Amino acid sequence: MRLPLLALLARGPAHGYELKQDLEQLLGAAYPQPNVGQIYVTLGRLEKSGLIEGEEVEQSSRPNKKIYHLTDAGREALRAWYEETADEPRVRDEFFMKLALAPQTGLADQIALINRQRRHYLNTMRNLSKLSTAENGRDNRVSRLLIEGAMLHLQADLDWLERCQEELEEPR
Repeated sequence: MRLPLLALLARGPAHGYELKQDLEQLLGAAYPQPNVGQIYVTLGRLEKSGLIEGEEVEQSSRPNKKIYHLTDAGREALRAWYEETADEPRVRDEFFMKLALAPQTGLADQIALINRQRRHYLNTMRNLSKLSTAENGRDNRVSRLLIEGAMLHLQADLDWLERCQEELEEPR
């Protein structure tokens, strides 16, 4: 949450609720929406670390609000973030650990685990497909790309589950 908030502040000063709305509008319904409390806690931490500065702004008919802007240190942190590559492929996968350990514990069947995980992925794909249909009507390209990427990852995971099942069902 820290770096996406810095990125939004790079275009100009904003208050917490405004940042929340901007994230929701940009990413659409497919991305887990942060609550406003989480936004303000993160803004407080960013301010303490010197990456942003907040300024109280008086409002006539409402309580004062705090407007935040990016500091030079925040801009540098954001530049560094853009230079980093994303995480490596998943090697430490919780599902695979369950699959590998199931025969040793005798508490779960590997094929049953695969089938349960497959059903979960298919349900997730169905939900994403519904979201995609809704997002198409809003013409939110970023949200559609997010959904498409998630669905492609799920399809790869489903293909991998097929491969696991084939391998585990083969007689030795």
